[in-house]
Amino acid sequence: MIRQFVLVWMLWALALDAVAGQSAETIRRSQPVMGTFVTVTLHGSNHALLEQAATAAFEEFHDVDLRMSLHRPDSELNYVNATASHQPVPISTDLFGVIAASLEIAQRTDGAFDITTAPLSQVWGFTWKNGRWPSKAQVRTALASVDYRWIQLDPTNHSIRFLKPGVKIDLGGIAKGYAVDRAIARLRSLGISNAMVKAGGDLRVIGTPPDGESWEIWLEDPRKQGLRDPIQLRKGALSTSGNYENFFMRHGRRYGHILDPHSGWPVHGIADCTVTAPTSMEADAMATACYVLGSQKSLSRFGKRLGIRFRFTENISFRCSAASDRSALFPKSSRHN
Repeated sequence: MIRQFVLVWMLWALALDAVAGQSAETIRRSQPVMGTFVTVTLHGSNHALLEQAATAAFEEFHDVDLRMSLHRPDSELNYVNATASHQPVPISTDLFGVIAASLEIAQRTDGAFDITTAPLSQVWGFTWKNGRWPSKAQVRTALASVDYRWIQLDPTNHSIRFLKPGVKIDLGGIAKGYAVDRAIARLRSLGISNAMVKAGGDLRVIGTPPDGESWEIWLEDPRKQGLRDPIQLRKGALSTSGNYENFFMRHGRRYGHILDPHSGWPVHGIADCTVTAPTSMEADAMATACYVLGSQKSLSRFGKRLGIRFRFTENISFRCSAASDRSALFPKSSRHN
């Protein structure tokens, strides 16, 4: 009996030593997907699990890209765009859910977020980042096909139909956020509790980083002068929409890819809008919607629930919502209003 007790004690001690010997580490993996660089940062003590989880997270992005990319001829979305004006099209659960969420946000924002702006992006050249100056007639023609209310979803048959010829969907303002959420859910299912997933201007965090209670996020400098701003994100998601990545210059004026669905023209005066929300899909879509709505309407209508920060083109002054400090600490500096 004593020998058995000693043996059990020795095995238990060896197990503790093995656990103690597994030092925590942080891994960071990046891949180009969905038209941007996706970075997965994981922290934990099981290296094999971290590597497996990172691979699984990227699988989620590739799956969403196959379903929702406007730039892939074989995507489910492009099949919908080619067919749904002629007949109802059965679609996947993922695509149905993202389109349904898009329509709900469009209603909530009075159409400031509208996934039917694909014809406008095409005439302005922003679809392939080849910006050009269209004629007023081209803008009017494209604008005639832009209205989220031309989309009809049938929950019973899980299908979609366009109620007007020429309607085309662009999920560029919400699909990356959805993919980030999918990746986070996959990581959690594998037992990962501390992670950050970033896809361009969209990211979401869970748990804590190894060196603190919040994740440090650096926002891009709109003027590209290296003056990036840090944000301490404690939980949830953060997305930034700006006019400094996909744009063209004409007569000394910048024309960015974020278009007002009501006028058909690029939004002016705002350098970027950053939104924090519980999910990346909501943050992604709302950053675009708030950019279109402008600071006054956005802060008054959504500022109590969402963290919202604007930077303006003239002097890079800031305006923040009352909810900004709930999940993220926005920077305070002499450049702020």
